[in-house]
Amino acid sequence: MESQSAATSEPKDHSSVAIPWNEFASKNTTKMNGLTRRTFLSTVLALGLGGALSSLDRVFGAGGPVKVRLGTLAPRGSSYYKHLQAMGEKWRQAPGGGVLLTMYPDGTMGTEADMVRRMRLGQLQAGMLTAMGLADIEPAVTGLQNLPMMFRSLEEVDYIVEKLQPMLEKRLEEKGFVVLFWGDTGWVRFFSKQPVIRPDDLKKTKLFVRAGSAAELDSYRSVGLNPVPLETVDILPNLQTGLINAVPLPPSIALAGQVDGAAPHMLVLDWAPLVGAAVITKKSWDAIPLEGREALRKAATETGKLMKADGRRESVESVEAMRKRGLRVHAVTPEVEAEWRREAEAAYPKIRGVIVPEDMFDEVVKQLKAYRAARAGDKK
Repeated sequence: MESQSAATSEPKDHSSVAIPWNEFASKNTTKMNGLTRRTFLSTVLALGLGGALSSLDRVFGAGGPVKVRLGTLAPRGSSYYKHLQAMGEKWRQAPGGGVLLTMYPDGTMGTEADMVRRMRLGQLQAGMLTAMGLADIEPAVTGLQNLPMMFRSLEEVDYIVEKLQPMLEKRLEEKGFVVLFWGDTGWVRFFSKQPVIRPDDLKKTKLFVRAGSAAELDSYRSVGLNPVPLETVDILPNLQTGLINAVPLPPSIALAGQVDGAAPHMLVLDWAPLVGAAVITKKSWDAIPLEGREALRKAATETGKLMKADGRRESVESVEAMRKRGLRVHAVTPEVEAEWRREAEAAYPKIRGVIVPEDMFDEVVKQLKAYRAARAGDKK
């Protein structure tokens, strides 16, 4: 269930590093501000600071690599998993003793909400999460993903992520998490048991949505949809039983999960990107030797770029792979696309302040207007 980035033996627990405390305490001839070393140690232990002192060697790099356990829903063997493995190998070789990255793929650490909870408890130190998982830490991240048909191209997605990244990273850090890299897997498409071509077709389905808040479900229902809240791991069995009959997913994820067998129709509509990020708890990041952090950040940034490029490419290739085994791909005409856009824009008042915080919603709209105005000016 767990995978280490390199076949190395586990370093000894740093809480039991062989510091000769008995010798240290017995050499009481040297005074420290009027205290013997024995008295100083006794005072420290009485104040409960012994654990803090014993971890100083970890902070400054002595005693072997820092251990980081990372959870993700990404499947073992996928390109996402392989990129994390390569990053882990670079981390292991980082200055200051390196970092030993142990990965838990396939959702073995539970749902993304479970992973966030485990990071807060210290059972995990890092996670690679979608925007929905990140929203359990900082709700503003939903502005990168939960705005149907807000983005007209992946170039617009890249622009918005780049512009809002500093603000989002600051908010995440204030809540105890450091962003390692951002990424996406391209566009989410609708997969369904019966053809979904127009918005009214979608309203007749039982649509998978990630289990979330009651207010979020109400916003779906208010625009005529029939949401069925489930966890991602429950998609395929519930497609097979009929509890749901439509699901929005990137094609690469649909292929990996064999969703096309139970939902053999796909609508080619740029609904929304699936955006995510890898994060590490600030406590764990601060425990990494200072001299190693630059190398870790560089490796993580490179991993994010490679992962995004592969994710987008694989989403295109996955459609062709599924088409060969029976997937029916439905394109939309400009008229039908305009119909979808009208429906999506009519839902924005229900999304703003409910699914996406008002300030984030407004900032995305503002930045997109500026981007499109600049592009239009360049074409003149």
